[in-house]
Amino acid sequence: MDVSERCVEAVARSGEAEGQLVACRILEQPAAYQRWVADHDHLMRSVSEQARLERQVLALRRSTFSLVHRKALFGYLRDQHVVGARRRRLFELFYGPRDYACSVLAEHGNYLRSTSSYLCSRLLADELMHDGAMQGPLQVYEQEYTDYFRIFCDIALAETQQEKETTTPFIALQPFLKHRLSEVRQAILELPRQTDGGGRDLWLRQPTGDTVKLRVISRTG
Repeated sequence: MDVSERCVEAVARSGEAEGQLVACRILEQPAAYQRWVADHDHLMRSVSEQARLERQVLALRRSTFSLVHRKALFGYLRDQHVVGARRRRLFELFYGPRDYACSVLAEHGNYLRSTSSYLCSRLLADELMHDGAMQGPLQVYEQEYTDYFRIFCDIALAETQQEKETTTPFIALQPFLKHRLSEVRQAILELPRQTDGGGRDLWLRQPTGDTVKLRVISRTG
């Protein structure tokens, strides 16, 4: 936790745009900071309670996967510029009939905490565990999960005939993308600890003959 708290403070002073903004938001709100400390402490205990370093490495990798998932919704809202009625529909998809304003506040807080813990987890893996899998290979997984999550949300939000025609071909692709994520996740879990990540992430990106680069689905098709 000491290393993680210093990490958040260091990121807040850095020039890295997104990370700096998130860290500053966490630090400037005492209640948000205490909530993050409690959540992150629980996350770190699941790692430190493992008796062997190899098991700690695996626990931290698994926890970091969950952080990638938890921060995806707000990332989609930001990257796809989802506003108005579509934004409300998306929150109803994940939060149900809960009050919209409360849902937005809850998700924003979740994003701040998850992103802060994500930054700390990568630092811990790099500086304390020397785990190269948390660099290049993890970035491969995060990008593929972002693509999967974007397609999932685009399909769910498709309302006009044009949007439905654009997203329909991707419905059949979803099971493959989900399976691909499982494969990449398992491959990362099986990587040896002391690696710089160079070259292995290229293997993860190798085309299988059944894969092609996915085009972006826009609201206008």
